[in-house]
Amino acid sequence: MKPIMILGVVLILAGVGGLVFRSVHWTETKNVVDAGPIQINHEEDHSVWIPTAAGIIAVVAGIGLVFAGRGATGR
Repeated sequence: MKPIMILGVVLILAGVGGLVFRSVHWTETKNVVDAGPIQINHEEDHSVWIPTAAGIIAVVAGIGLVFAGRGATGR
């Protein structure tokens, strides 16, 4: 499989994943105080929203790369 086709498939999968999941959430734990046996931690929630347009553009670009890879001659 040509590298351009592999990149196209990766873009398609990432675009579909972005359309399905819509956002990514994670929790980060930060150490606030560490004084011997006493530790105080703070949990911070983060979320990143994935725009619908970005998912659609990734899928279309991936399809274009797959077709470009099929049409190009492998010399």
